[in-house]
Amino acid sequence: MKIVSRNEELLRDALSRIPQSSSRTSLSSYNKLIRFEDISAAAFKIQCGVQKTPCMYSRLSKQYGTDIYLKKEFLQYTGSVKERGVLYLLTSLPQDQQRKGVIVASDSNFSMAVAYHASELRIPVFVIMSTSTSPARVKMCREYGAMVISYGTTAKDSQMHARRLAQENGYLYLEEEDSAVYLSGLGTVGLEVYEQVPKLDAVIFPAGGHCGLLAGSAAALKHLNPHISVIGVESENFPVLQQSLKAGHPTEDQACSNHHFYGDVSGLCFGSNSLQLTGKLVDKVVAVREEDILISMLRLLEYERATVDAEGAIGLAALVAGKLPELKGKRVAIVICSGNLELHLLQQCIARGLTLDNRVCRFSLVLSDCPGDISKLLEILAREEARVLDIRQECTFVTSELFTVKVTCTVETRDKIHTAQLRNALLERYPTAAWTER
Repeated sequence: MKIVSRNEELLRDALSRIPQSSSRTSLSSYNKLIRFEDISAAAFKIQCGVQKTPCMYSRLSKQYGTDIYLKKEFLQYTGSVKERGVLYLLTSLPQDQQRKGVIVASDSNFSMAVAYHASELRIPVFVIMSTSTSPARVKMCREYGAMVISYGTTAKDSQMHARRLAQENGYLYLEEEDSAVYLSGLGTVGLEVYEQVPKLDAVIFPAGGHCGLLAGSAAALKHLNPHISVIGVESENFPVLQQSLKAGHPTEDQACSNHHFYGDVSGLCFGSNSLQLTGKLVDKVVAVREEDILISMLRLLEYERATVDAEGAIGLAALVAGKLPELKGKRVAIVICSGNLELHLLQQCIARGLTLDNRVCRFSLVLSDCPGDISKLLEILAREEARVLDIRQECTFVTSELFTVKVTCTVETRDKIHTAQLRNALLERYPTAAWTER
């Protein structure tokens, strides 16, 4: 998309027709036109409260034929880019409201950022979490300095209780939405990327329902250089943003996932401001598969030593999936916005990612129950330089000949080519070997 008018006029045109929702009263008084000056003011005001994260050249560049620079927002104190919008929002509150306090109701990155920065600013902060919330999240939120209250079995129960407490006690109920103040804080990412990487061709952001980072940063980047391509990436399973853009308004009927793996990637589209800005300023929105996100997480862990979640890895996943061929040979920044992956999920994601990347495979074969047959199998695996992760024998329920044993092996290989070589070597010696398809 080419910008055909001055950026302030374009932003004004994008936002002037937006009806403010009466259902979201917590931040409605802070909704106004988002201008480049607002983003600059936010950058100045939050510079001492958030990290100016590095935007570094990545070794993944050679693998994907693109000069990749990774903006490592997962290095923020709470592991999320949401800190930028939250800190600017909290510092913009009237002093009497800061004295009364704020309240939130979720276990999201937004709530974690509110808990931490409100405590740092000495603003009383209360977080209502459902009883199904991970104990690790509850513990972390308390360590940030918030008063955590467990209430209800669902997120909706927690939100209703938080609203009631806010009304009774004068707290400001906060939920993540697209007020101009919040978007301006998130938009400071675009300013930093532009400053840190000269001669940028494109910047890739996570999208999904919560597209405030994409919208706010696009406003900054398009003002500074309209020729920089701004690209959003969301999950194929939850194409929230694409559906909303097609409909022309935030859609509310998507089947969204509550699985912690997806986080905000699968959330409902929460505001017209972000949607209008995205439609006007963002050049392209693409969707990627879950498999591509898992492999992207694996690449970041191996090449960058970066442990990120789905939201953090989804930008790189667009390059992994080959969804952006026009960026070959270009200079591209990717915002790695979040690194809050729970430990039990991390283990599952690594294991699944290795399988999808053809680096862990499993096969079964039937051997005679004679001394030395297992040793011969292991000799072949050693000769082919495959690392044995697990080997199991089963003789009781084998339906083939008597005095045979079924052997199931899980092995690690270097890559897809190495896996194919191992498979050919085994089939040559054991024609009936059966491979478990991923």
